[in-house]
Amino acid sequence: MHPQVGVLTREAGGVLAEAGGVRVEAGGVLSEAGAVRTEVGGETITLEQKVLAKNETLAARNRQWLATQDIVAVNLMSSPGAGKTTLLERTIADLMGRRAVSVVEGDQETMLDADRIRRTGCPVVQVNTGAGCHLDAEMMRDALRVLTPAIGSLVLVENVGNLVCPALFDLGERSRVVIISVTEGTDKPLKYPYMFGAADLVVINKVDLLPYVDFDVDRCERYARSVNPDVQVLAVSATTGEGLDAWYDWLTPER
Repeated sequence: MHPQVGVLTREAGGVLAEAGGVRVEAGGVLSEAGAVRTEVGGETITLEQKVLAKNETLAARNRQWLATQDIVAVNLMSSPGAGKTTLLERTIADLMGRRAVSVVEGDQETMLDADRIRRTGCPVVQVNTGAGCHLDAEMMRDALRVLTPAIGSLVLVENVGNLVCPALFDLGERSRVVIISVTEGTDKPLKYPYMFGAADLVVINKVDLLPYVDFDVDRCERYARSVNPDVQVLAVSATTGEGLDAWYDWLTPER
């Protein structure tokens, strides 16, 4: 398979919804929260809407298609700078020759991360979300159409960097992974419970820096399990390779 780079760009314009005869145009951030405030007849009202319904339908279609192709898709989420792209580069290099891997890159702007992945020889599609703060199921569907991943392959999705919005949008992936680095606060699982509650796995990255930072791995793991008792936790260094064998074992479809 030849390495490829595609780029998809979407304007993050408003979302149209109708409820109770009132037509509402809501910006992306408001709609993600599921609550829209608007003015009708001089009064401000709040409309609770299931605005994620369309996304859930498309995600179900993505999941079904991926299953028919025996493709495993894993959604990687983190705050900016946690080391997602470095972990991807190392994972691709170490798995190359063992199974086909391709990548969907999500960022607001630029091709910088996609260019890093392309240099590994891995097929990659960049999705630029503009003002949007997450990937959604429609973006995932469009990216898969461009990427055309091989049957039985692994698709790694690098979501837009933040610990809020990506947790709300099902892409049709098999699993969700939250990556936190030791240069962040130990209490991130408590401050962002929805993100850690939605995860199947928490990867604590950059453990090679533990001698130089104030971060408690055991306490972070306890915090993560306090909001998600079933979540698995791995401590790794994408730079030195520490702990990555367990990460690769987790990625195998037989787990």
